[in-house]
Amino acid sequence: MKILKGIRRALAIVSIITVTLLFLDFTGSAHAWLGWMAKIQFLPALLALNVGIIIALVALTLIFGRIYCSVICPLGIMQDGFAWLGLKARRNRYSYSPAKTALRYVMLAVMVAAIIGGAGVIVALLAPYSAYGRIAQSILSPIWLWANNLLAQWAESHDSYAFYTIDIWLKGGVTLMVAALTLVILAALAWRGGRTYCNTVCPVGTLLGFLSAHSLLRPVIDTSKCNGCGLCARNCKSACIDSKNHAIDYSRCVTCMDCIGKCHKGAISYTLARTATKTSGDATDNSRRQFLTATAAISASMALRAQEKTVDGGLAAITDKKIPERKTRIVPPGALGISNLSSHCTACQLCVSACPNDVLRPSTDLATLMQPESSYERGYCRPECTRCSEVCPTGAIRPISVADKSSVQIGHAVWIKANCVPLTDGVECGNCARHCPAGAISMVVSDSGNPSSPKIPVVNTERCIGCGACENLCPARPFSAIYVEGHEKHREI
Repeated sequence: MKILKGIRRALAIVSIITVTLLFLDFTGSAHAWLGWMAKIQFLPALLALNVGIIIALVALTLIFGRIYCSVICPLGIMQDGFAWLGLKARRNRYSYSPAKTALRYVMLAVMVAAIIGGAGVIVALLAPYSAYGRIAQSILSPIWLWANNLLAQWAESHDSYAFYTIDIWLKGGVTLMVAALTLVILAALAWRGGRTYCNTVCPVGTLLGFLSAHSLLRPVIDTSKCNGCGLCARNCKSACIDSKNHAIDYSRCVTCMDCIGKCHKGAISYTLARTATKTSGDATDNSRRQFLTATAAISASMALRAQEKTVDGGLAAITDKKIPERKTRIVPPGALGISNLSSHCTACQLCVSACPNDVLRPSTDLATLMQPESSYERGYCRPECTRCSEVCPTGAIRPISVADKSSVQIGHAVWIKANCVPLTDGVECGNCARHCPAGAISMVVSDSGNPSSPKIPVVNTERCIGCGACENLCPARPFSAIYVEGHEKHREI
């Protein structure tokens, strides 16, 4: 049985390293090999209606119990790390506590209501994978990039250019604060009580708990061998072992197998479920009813979701650009529109971390808090790049080809006469027209009666795809003379 525990730990370590690399990698190579790890996370698979993955995870839970929570979920594995440090500080620190059933059901109901109602902020805050993604992208990624830059500087000093420096910038202050607060709270809870979050707040844990209560394999206490020492309960980070009554709450057990390793009498074994457990028939019936109720609610939510789916010129002083006041925010190609992205996105920040052009950043608007949006102060959405659509695990940004991207209009350019340098400074420019990949901008004389008058841009909104090249490369400061206004719903041109 100790071998099983070792295998479980090894798989968990590989899993969290793999998922973390998806957020730290700035070359794009990790996603080509490891991107599937994001797609097998439970809530992203549910929102993306990846039926095969959902069935596989349900089957996994029905056979092995909540092994997902201790092997696949990065947030759960991270908590195990803090719990392990807590046990190092003081051994045998846990104790059995009754399930916070009401709180668990309320949090699950809130999540279901948020999914049905399209309350993306609530979904983002409660989704475990997304919470870890924000921690990795906002906290770990800058540290990783800083270490890379140090290595690049050292390599350059030794005449080696095997590494290159990367700009480190704050992509979202609110997202960073939420990530830091989440990390502190989860670390404190795990240090003191182990899997407190997973078994009281996490809606995925509650939903999987309904299934694991009827799992085929589970830890079982052999009362003939148990001497009632309570060592298993004092080392159970799920607080689900009632050693006095020789009972285990399987809806909270995450199959970590710590109890098996701690039992000196060999009284606990991971084996086929036995009918002679201490769980009463009424409790079993209630568990079945609760599972059926939750399943019906989630199924209704997913059915509603399914209905929404369709399968530098150098002509001005160099100062930082400011974000224009857009009436409609810009979301990346593949999102289909603002509504689809808002209702499917869990704000995991994977697309933000994967964007090589520094275009995507977390929204600060309360209604779409931490969900990705495009802005062009640091770069523009290059027509040949489809990275965000390749990494999104929820279907909020659907896969899109390079050819299709070039014909998707996510917004249109708007010219601001008062900022245009040919009129304000009396010099020639034309940066926006020269760099427009869609050929949607033409330069015409500002005075039709005077052929020698300064030329100004004219935008063909039917051809413009909203990539932001014009806005990004416009030399006007601090506000560009041409900017992109987003579209509520994308369309093909």
